[in-house]
Order: sequence, then C-alpha cells, then structure tokens
Amino acid sequence: MTEDSTTLLLGGRVYTPGSPDATAMAITGGTIVWVGQDAPARALHPGAEIVDLDGAFVAPAFVDAHVHATATGLHHTGLDLTTVRDAAGLLAAVRDAAGPGEVLIAHGWDESRWTNPRLPSRAELDAAAGDVPVYLSRVDVHSALVSSALVTPEARAADGWSPDGPLTREAHHRVREAMRAAITPTQRARAQRAFLDTAASRGIVSVHECAGPDISGEQDLLDLLALADGPEVVAYWGEHGAIDTARRLGVRGLAGDLFVDGAIGSRTAALCAPYTDAPSTSGALYLDAAAIGDHLAACTDAGLQAGFHVIGDAAVAEVVEGFRIAEKSVGQRALASSHHRLEHLEMVTPEQAGALASWGVAGSMQPQFDAAWGGTDGMYATRLGERAAALNPFAMLASEGVVLAFGSDAPVTPLDPWASVRAGTYHRTPGSGLSARASFTAHTRGGHRAAGINDGLTGALVPGAPAHYAVWDAPDLVVATADSRVQRWSTDPRAGVPPLPKLDDNAPLPTCLRTVRAGRVIYEA
Repeated sequence: MTEDSTTLLLGGRVYTPGSPDATAMAITGGTIVWVGQDAPARALHPGAEIVDLDGAFVAPAFVDAHVHATATGLHHTGLDLTTVRDAAGLLAAVRDAAGPGEVLIAHGWDESRWTNPRLPSRAELDAAAGDVPVYLSRVDVHSALVSSALVTPEARAADGWSPDGPLTREAHHRVREAMRAAITPTQRARAQRAFLDTAASRGIVSVHECAGPDISGEQDLLDLLALADGPEVVAYWGEHGAIDTARRLGVRGLAGDLFVDGAIGSRTAALCAPYTDAPSTSGALYLDAAAIGDHLAACTDAGLQAGFHVIGDAAVAEVVEGFRIAEKSVGQRALASSHHRLEHLEMVTPEQAGALASWGVAGSMQPQFDAAWGGTDGMYATRLGERAAALNPFAMLASEGVVLAFGSDAPVTPLDPWASVRAGTYHRTPGSGLSARASFTAHTRGGHRAAGINDGLTGALVPGAPAHYAVWDAPDLVVATADSRVQRWSTDPRAGVPPLPKLDDNAPLPTCLRTVRAGRVIYEA
C-alpha cells in the first residue's frame, strides 16, 4: 500500500459524535478522511483497500495517561503477587521463582486483602530466596519487602528504614536504585517489549511514561523511547528544576511522578489529620509550596509542562499554594497556557478544583483505584475512615472544569482501559462517577489533551483526525448518556449520540481485534 492509498473500513459500528449510525470509515495517509455509511463510502473511494469489519465496534484508541513501562513489563514477564493471600503464600512464591543470575522483581502484594495481614520478616524472605536479591513492591509501589542481599548502607541510613519490615520513603527510593542497577539489559528489553505489546493488545495507542531519577533512570527511559514500533510513548521526567535534563532527554515535561507525597496504602500520602488506622502518622510531604511554585515558574518560562504526584489533602493544599506562588511570578495566562498536570489528585475540594481549572490544570487519574480500594469496606475506608467517601471525585472535578485524563498507573492497576471506563462510570461513592461517555472521553481524547494536544481532532473519529483507533468485539452496545445503564443502542441519527459497550458489572468487556496508530496496525488479534 502506498502512502497516499486509502483504506476503507466497512460494516462496523463507528463511534463518532453526531453520526450514531455510521458504519464506515475511510483513511488516507494515516488520517481519517470520511465517516458515514457503507454505500456512499464505496462510491467516494472506488479504489480503496476494503476491510470488512463484520459488525465490529470501531472507536478512538485509548490513551493511558500514567504508566511505568519497565515495572509493568517485569510484572507481566515474572512473578505476580496480586493473587497471594498471606505471608506463607508469598514466601512459597518467592521460593519457587528465585533463581541464580537475575534479581527477582515481583509486584502486587496487598496485605489489606490478605486473610492474615502479618507480613513476612526479612529473615523469612532471606531463607526463601537464598542468595538471590529480591525486591517485592507493594501494590501501590510506595513500599517494598526486600531481601538482605539488596539492602545498601544508604538505605539503612535513610528515613523509612525498617530492620525487618517493608521499606518506605527515602529508604525505599535507595533500595529501588539498587534493584534497578541489578536489572540486566536483557531483562529490561524483554520487559519493555512485553509492556508495549500488552498495551497495544488492549487498544492503547499512546502511553504517558512517568519516569524519573527515583523511578526508572535515564537509560531505562532512553531504551523505551527507542522502541518506536508500537504505541506512542509520551515521556515525562519527574525531577525538580531539571530543565537541562528535560531538554537533553527530549521529554514532554518535568511532570509525572515528581513526588509531593506518597500513597494511602503505604500511609505515606500527606494528610491534614492522622491516619485513622495509624494515629501516629499523617504521611510524608516531600515538596513544600515554595519548591512547587519555583518548579512551576521555571517550567512555564522554559515552555515545558510541569506536574506532580499528589494524593493526600495536605499535599493537594501545598500544590494549590504552589500554583498561587507561581502565578505571582509568571501570571495567570502563562500558567494556564502551559497545561500543567497533576497525577492522582485523590483528595481535593470543590474550591481547590475550581482554582486548578483556572490555571488550566489536567487531572491524570486512575478510576481502578476506586474499584480496588473504594467503598465503605475498602482499604481507603480502613486508612481514612469517613474521609474515604470524598476520594477520586471525578464528577466534581469535571463540573469545576478540570480536564480529566484516565490511566492505570500500571503496574499498580492493570492495563485494562475498558475496566477503567467502567470504574469511572460506576464509582463506589454515589454521585462521584461520570457518564459512560465522559469516562470514555477521559480515557481517549482527555489523554491527548493532558499531553498538550488540543487541536479539537485528535482522539475523535472525524475527518482530519489522525487515524488512531481500535476495533472491538463488542456485541452489546448502549447509548453513552448519563442513563446509559438502561438505554440500548439506537440507530436513530436524531439522537446524535454514539454507542458504547455495556459496562455494568455483569457484562463482559470488549475484546480487542485490532489497534491502529496513525493508520498503521500495531496489534492484530
């Protein structure tokens, strides 16, 4: 096929605003040139290559607005701890998987779901692993169980050190450095390829890699960016004030996991009041308002996106104050036009949301957090008590004008965008969820917008847009309105509303048949 040749997709159900009965789409040179019905499509493009969709559902491809590629790939290619339910099960899994030659890296244990929350001691882990260095990250990746073979003097001297339990805070950062140094080039290449292949197979055409000196390292990021034949990798580097590093690496911004605080599960998210289940701590604050303001102003002046990992209410308050400081330096217009972003943003008030919207901030959020840990009986309620009901307020943020971009934070939650759309719609706190259509938009167009692409086209199936789309086996569609739980798909063009798959808990989620980036197939079932 030549660069200017046309591909014609016929006999599908195309998700396109204003034309809910569209069944055909034409693509030329990686750009959508026509959307409508089959017969006019054939007449307008007589020499096109025909792709018979056989009733499949065609939709904009997903964007995952927060990932960690190598860590996720290591999770996919190695030991999975998400199904472990007690210390004995974890130790048995390590004993079976530990082998000479490579550090054992595993992810996903969550003692809040165990039958017995007792964690194994370091001595028990050493006995199970032998001489093999072992790094086992908690599901939120803000703490880890490690064997003695991986402990460094720097970790022993750092805040968050424990002689026997999981490491948190700075001690965790130091031991994670040792783990990264132990990864072989072969391990890294295998993990990154597995991640990109998995993302493409889930209908994901773009991922926002949240790298940084405490997360993955420069070589890891450069190796990932060199793999250009799958989903687009939009790179962020989470380091305070590192303008020269950002330019050298060619990243989109100094954003992503630039930590203002930690995570609720590891009790390191910074809170205004102590944790309900641990009254001796209110978490950890890693950056204050002055440092946040300096970073925002420097990135604004340099033409870079800034952003922060922020979860707890004390951390969000610090970030909002940092924006106020930056506004005094660079002005509201310049601040807003830079499209800065915040990752997670779980504990935020309507007043704070309105202020963030006025500064043009995008909220990169993970709906599967609520599905996994929300509700009256989940981990959030255990850690925070009645404060948990206000977490992840998608509807409120959207109503205040904050641009939402959905993602997974993989490996924290799975690369499963339809599950995220469902979680964003069926929030476990009534009134906090979005319509199915708004959740889907946040996981498609919203991701492009969060990366600074706001051309009104990218992320939609309309003429002139890049041909980023996925084809799905999704036999049961409903109209994507606020009451989509009961409405069936209508072919009446007067509705003006495109269809979406059923998303309720009993409905099977769609299966990806093909993923296409700019007209090029990157996954075929």
